[in-house]
Parts: sequence; structure tokens; C-alpha cells
Amino acid sequence: MSKTRIAVLIDGGYLRKSAERARYRYNPNFIEKIAVLCASLDEELYRVLYYDCAPFSGKVTLPVSGETTEFAGSDKWLHDLGRRKLFAVRRGVLKFRGWRPNSIPIGGGSGLQDSDFSPVFEQKGVDMRIGLDIATLAASRSVSRVAVLGADTDLIPAMKHGRIQGLQIVGILLPNGKPNWEFMAHVDIPRAIRWPQHGDYSTPTGDAGHLP
Repeated sequence: MSKTRIAVLIDGGYLRKSAERARYRYNPNFIEKIAVLCASLDEELYRVLYYDCAPFSGKVTLPVSGETTEFAGSDKWLHDLGRRKLFAVRRGVLKFRGWRPNSIPIGGGSGLQDSDFSPVFEQKGVDMRIGLDIATLAASRSVSRVAVLGADTDLIPAMKHGRIQGLQIVGILLPNGKPNWEFMAHVDIPRAIRWPQHGDYSTPTGDAGHLP
């Protein structure tokens, strides 16, 4: 009996926040382990599409002193991830949107300092790329199922389109997460997965391999 072919689509921003709350180190090895867990034993993993933005790089003006500071993030880990078997990385753009106070009242009644504020960044283009890939997978008939690890309601129109075209949508539920029921209403198969444990060595191809 042939296995059902599935593609796994991962919203990196969503997964990163969830992993950090659970005190996991976020890196390509962790992401690869999560992708493997998104497919069940009776499914054939066709491809993993990972959506994220490179860390922000650029100069910005500090909110109090008016001095300039520079962010210099590295995207080496995205290149590493994109070279892994069955992985493809879709990049959005990370925009700097200003500063927000770390607490209210700001500065606790003392004189304000730059350290009283944190930078605000916004992802752009990620949801659009996920939606386009769902539509492409539906049109190409290359898979029967698409597993979506995310919770953004902006994805609902693409999920509805995929279902109309015959795709089954698998909604991935992370441990201790709070399901977005508006999002899950457009899922065919809810699937809860566990966090990877030390000693999970499965690879996306099913070959034996060590994921440290």
C-alpha cells in the first residue's frame, strides 16, 4: 500500500516563539527534527518548506540619546537549513518598526535611557509565500496533504483554496500551545506533536542519521 504524500510548511516566526517559550535552542537541527515529527509513519514526506526572515541588519537611531546603533544579524543558519535534504527556504523581509517601552510607567519614574526600550521588528511577505505555495501544491497535484505549522488567520483563504482543490490540510498543534480555533476550523486533520527529545535521529528522507 502506497503512502500518502505530504508537504510540511513551517512558519518560522511562529515556531521560534513557541520553541523559545519552551526553552529550546532554535537552530537548523531543531527545525529539522520538528519537520520530521509533522509527518506520520503512513505518510511520505515530499518536501519541507520553511518560511522566515534573516535577522535584521542595518543602522537605526536610538530612542532617547539619538545616537546610532547597528544591528548585524547573520543568515548563515538559513543557508545551512536550505542545504538539507528535502528542505527549501522561502525568505520574507524583516522591517524595523521603531521602539517600545519595556515597562509602564516608562523608566520607573527616573530619567529615561535607551535601555528602557526594545526594538520592534515586523515580518513581511511570509504569509503571502505560504499561500502561494499551498496554491501551487494544489494545482500541481504533487501531494495529497499539506501540513501547516502556524496559526496566522491570514492563511485561511489559501487553506480554503487548497481544500477546494482537493488537498487535505493538516494543522500542527505544538505542546502546551493554545490552538487558534478560527484557524483550526479550516483544517481537515488536527495533529498534535511533541517536542523533540534527545536521541531523535530520524531524517526527512527516512535514512538513519544523527541530528545532534
